[in-house]
Amino acid sequence: MRAPTPGGKGSSLGRIFGRRPRDEGAEALYQQIVQQGRDPRFYGDLGVPDTLDGRFEMLALHLFLVLHRLRRENDDASRSLTQSLTDSLVADMDGNLREMGAGDLGVGRRVRRMAEGFNGRVAAYDAGLSQGTVALREAIRRNVYGTVEPTPQQVAALAVYVEGCRQALEGIGIADLAHGIVRFAAVPMADSGAASRR
Repeated sequence: MRAPTPGGKGSSLGRIFGRRPRDEGAEALYQQIVQQGRDPRFYGDLGVPDTLDGRFEMLALHLFLVLHRLRRENDDASRSLTQSLTDSLVADMDGNLREMGAGDLGVGRRVRRMAEGFNGRVAAYDAGLSQGTVALREAIRRNVYGTVEPTPQQVAALAVYVEGCRQALEGIGIADLAHGIVRFAAVPMADSGAASRR
């Protein structure tokens, strides 16, 4: 996906729902989430489809991990940052659809469908993290890989990565996240599960 343009004039949902003023820290954080999801190791060794859908899935997974961290605080600052990140996602999807030639009448409806799909992934990953390794691997296999058939090692490595990211994000304060400071785990190798160096 391209770099986000939150609050842009072309955003149909922004016009409908009245987007909030731009939050530069949240935008910086969102762009780092996008960049992490583009790491070529996901699409190489870990076998994530290098397609529009595959890249959306990796964006959704990394955004989920940050939102999961924010929900643990349950305070005004974390809720505000959660909303800003969600706004950025909506604007990003809106802009991408327009770049691909979608017309005004169809963009809002398609963005809503994509947002609903993201909410479904949040629920699946939440359940996976709370129910254990088997549930997490199944959520990853079903959502990230879609119709392709990954190896068990690829799914296992990505599940290890998700758990590593969850732990890494626990060590970052909300104030740092609000200023665009984030840290994810190292991307592992599917054949050994060992983390590769950045």
